[in-house]
Amino acid sequence: MTTQETEDGPLSSQENLEKLNANLARVEELSQRFIAALKERHATPAGLQAPSPELFTQAAGAYWAEMLQNPARIFEHQLEFWGKSVTHFLEAQEALAKGRLEAPEDNLPPDPRFSNPLWKTHPYFNYIKQQYQLNSEAMTRAVEDVEDLDPTEKERLRYFTRQIADMMAPTNFLATNPDALERALETEGESLVQGLENLVRDLEANGGEMLVRLADDSAFRLGENVATAPGKVVWRNHMLELIQFSPSTDEVRSTPLIVFPPWINKFYILDLKEQNSFIRWVVDQGYTLFVVSWVNPDRSYRDIALDDYIEDGFLAAIEQVKQITGMKQVNTIGYCIGGTTLHLALSLMKKRGDRSVKSATFFTTLTDFSDQGDFTPFLQNDFVDAIEEEAMSYGMLKSSIMARTFSFLRSNDLVYRPAIRSYMMGEQPPAFDLLYWNGDGTNLPAKMAVQYLRDLCQKNLFTTEGIEICGETLKIADVTLPICSITCETDHIAAWKSAYRGFLKTGSKDRTFIVSQSGHIAGIVNPPSKKKYGHYTNDDLPPTPEEFMEGATFTEGSWWPRWEGWLRKRSGKLVPARTPGDSTHPALCDAPGTYVAAPLPA
Repeated sequence: MTTQETEDGPLSSQENLEKLNANLARVEELSQRFIAALKERHATPAGLQAPSPELFTQAAGAYWAEMLQNPARIFEHQLEFWGKSVTHFLEAQEALAKGRLEAPEDNLPPDPRFSNPLWKTHPYFNYIKQQYQLNSEAMTRAVEDVEDLDPTEKERLRYFTRQIADMMAPTNFLATNPDALERALETEGESLVQGLENLVRDLEANGGEMLVRLADDSAFRLGENVATAPGKVVWRNHMLELIQFSPSTDEVRSTPLIVFPPWINKFYILDLKEQNSFIRWVVDQGYTLFVVSWVNPDRSYRDIALDDYIEDGFLAAIEQVKQITGMKQVNTIGYCIGGTTLHLALSLMKKRGDRSVKSATFFTTLTDFSDQGDFTPFLQNDFVDAIEEEAMSYGMLKSSIMARTFSFLRSNDLVYRPAIRSYMMGEQPPAFDLLYWNGDGTNLPAKMAVQYLRDLCQKNLFTTEGIEICGETLKIADVTLPICSITCETDHIAAWKSAYRGFLKTGSKDRTFIVSQSGHIAGIVNPPSKKKYGHYTNDDLPPTPEEFMEGATFTEGSWWPRWEGWLRKRSGKLVPARTPGDSTHPALCDAPGTYVAAPLPA
């Protein structure tokens, strides 16, 4: 009888057969669930899946036109690619002819996807890797060779070419992924069965859409190990819950502070855990802090517009904070789209003569969309038309569509690598609070989503001719109160240079601009205790972002203390600390509230 060694001793062939049959039975069950999950998938407009065929037709036409006009350069690049491919093949053949089962010399640049030593030492895997990298380089060069193409269309072509190259990486396929093959042998195929189970689970959880689960959902409980800052929900309407956090000091600054997070995500990114909680840190500095927790819309919100977010969200919350604290003015923070809409609200308040806001701080906020950056492929008419069709027919823009769009901006990190670990290696996702928050998505009301994409992103009305909201024509120049903008150096969602251009178009005479190191999240959630990322400042505020950085002063450590010093000057005298709520605003429930924990509406 043949045996196989395991950690517990030899495994008999009978036991092997039983394990194989059990796995086959699991595969059969999972296959049925897989088919059932796919049947639940809502048909998504073709425009959300890929660029229109016209883009590739235009690119091909431009490429051939360039070939006729400048054939030498095109052939030079093609011959270089052919030469490298043939040379690589000959080197591999020579190694085999000499009886050496080893890879030829590999001088290609390092790539984290190919970290397994077999990619360098094994002739099969090395040959595949080198050919893939040569092909990817050739595709990139071919796109750059196209001259007679609109700059926007060329940027889209770059993006989709990069997506094709990333998708075709040999690491994404079992037969050409040594890590997955090794794991399958080590586990006698158990990893592949577990991977199929992970895939089916993700399909079932997302209505047939393949969205890779990035974090172990079971490891986190809102109010228990994330979003734990103590406080009370002191007011609620159909748009938001208003949370007032409990003081941790005997005295606080008289002017309260209210945070408006983006409604495309949940507010607790600012309160993941005690060590990096911006909410706890602000309270510890002696401020009365309120935070808005937005509702997660269902189809009944289809006609909710930016107007409603401003009137029933921003302005309503500010009024309640004034009533609770007895103050005539508040300080405000807007994060991402929350900051964009705070700008709109401040412009409207200026038109109405409302002086309720003393100062405004903006985290990673865009107002000038003239440079669409990484979002260029998604802000053209074919994609936005498809978004509008989907949103209007469904009543809302589903969170899965937004999650997929953002993920493919960093596809290797947020799509392919997690998919390989989960579906080919059979691993469970990590218990990582940031990734858990990232997967806790929200829907967007149909009218608001289309309004935002058309009027702000595509037409850029707020920084040009003005946008019609709440019966007024709003312009960024209307924002004249003291402002502070915090941006992030490597932010791929709200590029700091674009944020700076919009910042300069405000009408404020009291302006502070800070560039934190790192990206959209890590640059903001950057507590002083970590001593991790520094920041740049430049009091001169020159006319271009390039000049700003050339003349900037770099400071080690978090921007939080610098900003708090700025805020303190605009926050009044010390008064006795305020407990959450008042006689007309009794506590409705404990923080983090009910809206943040509600199941995702279908």
